[in-house]
Amino acid sequence: MSLLILAFVVVVLLAVVCWPLAVGFLLLLPILWLLSLPFRLIALIFRALFAFLEALLFLPARLLGWRPHS
Repeated sequence: MSLLILAFVVVVLLAVVCWPLAVGFLLLLPILWLLSLPFRLIALIFRALFAFLEALLFLPARLLGWRPHS
């Protein structure tokens, strides 16, 4: 959320100082977001993989009655 606010502030400052650069930024931002989607998907897959490995490694302890503190 704070990144969105920061992007908005940058666009407003660019619109005041140099509006063609602000328009270029507004056109480039969705393209950069689309380019970042595969990397976000890869991060999601790795996060799920490590959660699975953690669950698999802690399975013997969980079967013996250990519970996490939180």
